Amino acid sequence: MKKLFALLTVAGFLTFGISNTLLAQEENAQPVEAQTEQVTEAPAAAPVQEVAPVQSNPLAAPETDATFHEVLKKQFIDGGWGFMSVILLILVLGLAVSIERIIYLTLSTTNTKKLLTELEATLNKGGIEKAKDLCRDTRGPVASIFYQGLMRYNDGLEEVEKSIVSYGSVMTGNLESGASWISLFIALGPMLGFMGTVIGMIEAFDAIAAAGDISPTVVAGGMKVALLTTVFGLIVAVILQICYNFILNKIEGIVNDMEDSSITFMDMLHAYSKKN
Repeated sequence: MKKLFALLTVAGFLTFGISNTLLAQEENAQPVEAQTEQVTEAPAAAPVQEVAPVQSNPLAAPETDATFHEVLKKQFIDGGWGFMSVILLILVLGLAVSIERIIYLTLSTTNTKKLLTELEATLNKGGIEKAKDLCRDTRGPVASIFYQGLMRYNDGLEEVEKSIVSYGSVMTGNLESGASWISLFIALGPMLGFMGTVIGMIEAFDAIAAAGDISPTVVAGGMKVALLTTVFGLIVAVILQICYNFILNKIEGIVNDMEDSSITFMDMLHAYSKKN
């Protein structure tokens, strides 16, 4: 019996811990006198072999934190594929228009000082026709405006000025085209996000009504799904707003160059007409 109690005690320590061992001792406890008699009469218990500790598997792969891409993907799925897909589509379309506008405006940028210097030298050496060829071969709206003015040179300087003003307005409209679409996408992103939030809240209240009780799990889950659409909508608006302001800054710079260079161009034509 003594060996049995000793084995049960060791097994209790290894399996259930100290609390379970104390409970087992209380249930199987004997009177003190009987225990002393058993100690004198029973032979000494054999030593209990120690159980080797369980070693962890060194080949087990350590747990790694989720990457930003995985977290973003999970949050996107949790927000609901319906509105989240529409918000993602708005981001893609807005970025496509923004990239196209940035490339167009970058190609439209001209070194006006260099162009005016070359144009003045060409006028003095080769006349109006050579100046037309120079403007035709130069890329950008500034050169196009100069070309339109040179085309009206034989009609008088007043016609040249009117042509520059009219064609300058056309070129300004071409530069600003597409910007309204970007502003539309900036407005649609948060609006769709808020709409998804409202729909998510309605679904959360429907789940509460179906459960018959305000469970924290149901409320927290519904609130999380509802707010994720708003977060992604605001992120889309922030990204597109940065692109939109960059595009407006490029347009403003090109328009200022067009106006300043047009004044210098008219002064150049006045000086040329006096010489000839």
